[in-house]
Amino acid sequence: PCPSTTFVAAGTGAGAAQQQQQQQQQQECVDYQEIKVQEQVGRLALGTIPRAIVVVLERDLVDRAKSGDAVTVTGVVMRRWRAVVAGERPDIAVVVRASSISVHGDQATQAAAAGDGREGFGAFWARHAAAPMRGRDQIVGSVCPQVYGLFYVKLAVLLVLVGGVARGDAAGLRVRGEAHLLLVGDPGTAKSQLLKCAARLVPRAVLTTGIGSTSAGLTVAAVRDGAEWQLEAGALVLADRGLCCIDEFGSIREAEKSTILEAMEQQSISVAKAGIVCKLNARCSVLAAMNPKGKYDVGSSLAVNTALSGPLLSRFDLVLVLLDTHDEQWDRRVAGFLLGEDGPEGAAGDARAEPPWPFERLQAYIAHVKSALQPTQTPASEQVLTRYYQMQRQRDTLNAARTTIRLLESLIRLSQAHARLMFRDKVLLQDAVVAVVLMECTMLSASVLGTTDALHTAFPEDADAFHAALEELVLERLGLGELAGTEEARP
Repeated sequence: PCPSTTFVAAGTGAGAAQQQQQQQQQQECVDYQEIKVQEQVGRLALGTIPRAIVVVLERDLVDRAKSGDAVTVTGVVMRRWRAVVAGERPDIAVVVRASSISVHGDQATQAAAAGDGREGFGAFWARHAAAPMRGRDQIVGSVCPQVYGLFYVKLAVLLVLVGGVARGDAAGLRVRGEAHLLLVGDPGTAKSQLLKCAARLVPRAVLTTGIGSTSAGLTVAAVRDGAEWQLEAGALVLADRGLCCIDEFGSIREAEKSTILEAMEQQSISVAKAGIVCKLNARCSVLAAMNPKGKYDVGSSLAVNTALSGPLLSRFDLVLVLLDTHDEQWDRRVAGFLLGEDGPEGAAGDARAEPPWPFERLQAYIAHVKSALQPTQTPASEQVLTRYYQMQRQRDTLNAARTTIRLLESLIRLSQAHARLMFRDKVLLQDAVVAVVLMECTMLSASVLGTTDALHTAFPEDADAFHAALEELVLERLGLGELAGTEEARP
């Protein structure tokens, strides 16, 4: 019995060692990530604080979602102990172990889900082949149709939503394609309405106000969770690949305005907080609105009227000044529109026969042209933009904060955005002229078209004839009249 017993004991010990060895071999390391899912602010009742829950992602689910994505998570609710800290009460947290995660709201998904697609949009432009500007004005009039007029402002907002083409080189230097717009205007000029409409048109958009925004709220906040520090994304990081709308931009404290300089030009945010040093992407367009500092003085520079620094102003591609000059005729037309006396065609401030696009179709069109078209410059368009940039550099120093090399980059982005809006893959002379006209609206003491009031601008009745006359005037003032008859002057 003894040898038998000894044999059995030895066999049992060998089996346990073999089993332990097999368990050690079966242990493996898998990709692991924890994300915090928060309720969407836009779908909550007024005054409700959004709640959040931690979601555990494993294996192929890791890195499926980025900050700011709208996601649908399927998983199992579990309980786990929090980290034990001396002197604190142990607690149990509720987490979700995800089995699947799907991301919504990206540009490619929305463009693929569009009902029209490229064929439907192509058919629209085929119908307007003889009058392309009329078709463009129908799309522009679909932006915030409850606001009367504001032709150039709505066109500028639409071009910012469409954006230009980002380019880079082999060394890793990247020039942004996202455009930035600043609306400076008196109270009652529909700035907030345009911001809200723009935020709805983009799948990923964040709408905030300058009064309640701090530097941590705009960029990144470091939050202590037990013994560890975590980073929580701010508005600019959440709006990556989207739009960040900042209302009451002038109310942001001066020390905190400098935090968005890197995000607006380098499209990134460098973080060095609580021992965490990293860099986050902030590839978004900034659409800001503010009131002028006191009564707007046309004789003073833009930096004096807005109390914004030169580096910050130079980062905005367009700065549109909306001054309420108490025009009696304009006030009568706006009052008639608000009281419903102009009829249904007055939605955009003109007498077009075609109605504006539905909201869903406009949203799908912006997503489609942004993802499908990559327009390239033509020699004629480059010549126009270069000549206008040289003229602005040789002018007086009234807008010295705006006339930098970023002015030429802004003109390129705006012309590319207009080519996308016109459903083209080449930037023609027509697109370059529109970019110049919009830039002239930025400068009240413009050198090409003279003073242009961006607020009191209605939609032209004959858009193509109006633009043809405007194009001829711009080319004449730039000394490029010989380009009017070239093949690149028309699509």
